[in-house]
Amino acid sequence: MTRPYLGNPKYTIEVLQKYGFVFQKRFGQNFLIDTHVLDRIIQASEITKDDFVLEIGPGIGTMTQYLADSAREVTAVEIDDALIPILKDTLKEWDNVNVIHGDILKTDIRKIADEKNQGRPIKVVANLPYYITTPIIMGLFESHVPVDSITVMVQKEVADRMQTGPGSKDYGALSLAVQYYAKPEIVANVPPNCFMPRPKVGSAVIRLTRHQNPPVTAKDEKLMFRIIRASFNQRRKTLANGLKNSQELNYTKEQVEAAITECGLPLNIRGEALTLEQFAKLSDIFFDMK
Repeated sequence: MTRPYLGNPKYTIEVLQKYGFVFQKRFGQNFLIDTHVLDRIIQASEITKDDFVLEIGPGIGTMTQYLADSAREVTAVEIDDALIPILKDTLKEWDNVNVIHGDILKTDIRKIADEKNQGRPIKVVANLPYYITTPIIMGLFESHVPVDSITVMVQKEVADRMQTGPGSKDYGALSLAVQYYAKPEIVANVPPNCFMPRPKVGSAVIRLTRHQNPPVTAKDEKLMFRIIRASFNQRRKTLANGLKNSQELNYTKEQVEAAITECGLPLNIRGEALTLEQFAKLSDIFFDMK
């Protein structure tokens, strides 16, 4: 059986030259060329022969080869037309891989999970383009796709933001959203020289293990997230000002101040000081005002 070989930069260059491939800036393409990092991703994602894996943005199929070697089945979604013939070539030795040519943000992942895995939780693995990291991850969580874990390569700064807590400058709406749905854990820091072409910033592999049940309960999950977004829209402003000025909420100044006071918080507190529990409590107070 063929072993994964694309982690070796020599083969990556051969494939790119064979097809005259040109990197597309608009797709944020940076291909992994480090076998140690690839092994670490496979290890962190804890893939077994029972697993169905969804890969987002397979590129030339480097990580796909590793995933196919470890999983029962892999579906990879690739947006770039120029990569489809390359993937047909680099993955021809693996019969457990299916490539979908499409945009992950417009792909019905729930349907894929139902068809390929009878609706059981799937594992997601990706080397994500930095510019769409947040919409992809939030899309997976908010659409309630049955996901067991998401192991992704992202910009280091974004990984830090996902796992940080209140009071940190990196703490924000993304931290709270990720921690509501999953337990984040950075498993590897990856320097720019592990990619071709080299990105200008460092990267990190983060594993998000889906909670069986969210750590807090809110009467209206969507309202809670609207309040969280409003609280961080203008970071320098107080929580009260953020909520009063929000286009997404329509509470009066009096209602906002009454809710913050009822929550046992000072009126001059900023959103970045609140925990997920406090945001859930605050959103329940607003919910009861209706």
